[in-house]
Amino acid sequence: MYEGPNGAEIQVLESRTFTKSLNKLSEDVLTVVEDEIEKIIVNPEIGTRKKGDLSYLWVHKFKIEGREVLLGYSWNEGKLELHLLNLGPHENFYQAMKKRRKADLKIIGD
Repeated sequence: MYEGPNGAEIQVLESRTFTKSLNKLSEDVLTVVEDEIEKIIVNPEIGTRKKGDLSYLWVHKFKIEGREVLLGYSWNEGKLELHLLNLGPHENFYQAMKKRRKADLKIIGD
């Protein structure tokens, strides 16, 4: 459990895809990603909410070593759950998310 906005406890869950992405990172890069996750926990609406097929998805963009990285997550305010779903470069990010849509919806329970 993590403390989110207004001192509320937020449950943070990781998808298998997200965990695999983290395992490929160096320690320096991992530290940057962890800092960005903390920003999301403090303000889950920091990212941009997508529309259409990906309406369950929020995307937070940030830079690592000059390259833009996207962190896809789902925020359920009613349950105070944050699901970290994917992490990667912009290239093919949304296509991969569309392919994983059914699996992600099963994970987040929508």
